[in-house]
Amino acid sequence: MKSIKVTILGKQYPLKVEDHEEETMVRICKYVDERFQTYRTQLVKQPESTVMVLAALSIAEELFEARQNSTDMEKNEEVLMQRVNASMERLLEDMRA
Repeated sequence: MKSIKVTILGKQYPLKVEDHEEETMVRICKYVDERFQTYRTQLVKQPESTVMVLAALSIAEELFEARQNSTDMEKNEEVLMQRVNASMERLLEDMRA
């Protein structure tokens, strides 16, 4: 395990990560910080906790959409493969006849 420090909304947070996870975690924290900063700029009069919750909800929405898109793609691939297999079976049957 490796100890790193990341900064989100100007505050440092210590994290422990596996060596191979360090770069990914730094990128994730940078992304979260950028989103929080964007919301903070747009919601100047709101408390920091509100800004963080709304930004977190936005990030979660992106995650859910990405998961749904991935699931939809997998279903489309499955349907396509079923069609290809059916076509191949018909072709083989035609060749045998």
